[in-house]
Amino acid sequence: MNIIRNFFIKSIQLYKICISPWIGNNCRYIPTCSDYMIFFLKKDNIFKAFFMGFKRIIQCNPWGNSGFDPPIT
Repeated sequence: MNIIRNFFIKSIQLYKICISPWIGNNCRYIPTCSDYMIFFLKKDNIFKAFFMGFKRIIQCNPWGNSGFDPPIT
């Protein structure tokens, strides 16, 4: 499981370095969805991390909130 977890963490970090700067700073929350997902990948199992990351991305819409939203376990 650690190999898969590390693969997803490295993939998200690669996204943050290579793709995110081209898209622009469009994050509504602090920490960003990428940081949020990495936090849960390091702390919990992969399924919970994907659920929490998906839930966070769904909240990021024009009618949603914004600001500081720390990961709560």
